[in-house]
Amino acid sequence: MKRALFIGRFQPFHLGHLEDIKNMLKEVDELVIGVGSSNEKHTKKNPFTAEERIEMINLVLPNNNISSYTVFPIPDFHNDEKWVEHIETLVPKFNVVYTGNKWTERCFKNKGYKVRKVNILKGISSTKIRNNILKDKEWKTMVPKEIANFLEKINAKKRLKK
Repeated sequence: MKRALFIGRFQPFHLGHLEDIKNMLKEVDELVIGVGSSNEKHTKKNPFTAEERIEMINLVLPNNNISSYTVFPIPDFHNDEKWVEHIETLVPKFNVVYTGNKWTERCFKNKGYKVRKVNILKGISSTKIRNNILKDKEWKTMVPKEIANFLEKINAKKRLKK
């Protein structure tokens, strides 16, 4: 069985993440999703808690007929090698790592892992979504409908203003 690790912050989960996951599951049997920076919350860069981000993922994937995944919170470390070693103790063994982050790519390559880059959907990023929410610009077309509803339910705009 081929298992992949996909680490992201998912602040919030968006259509690019969903597309990446669908593409990954064409190549692997199972996906381990690591919610990075799980120890960060209510900051400008990480406004949503790990629990909220896990809930977002679990709202979207089953509605897209995706069930061969597990989600794990991944805290930040300020030591690249120890970070990867810690992840290895948290999640099931994996054969390949998917990421769009150069630092994550370097950390795993340095430990001998095969790393594949995800495709970044043009015009969609979590940063842009957060900024558009704050500026009352269009953002709902960049996220699955479940995420738009979730962010409205938790009053994301108010959270982002803090």
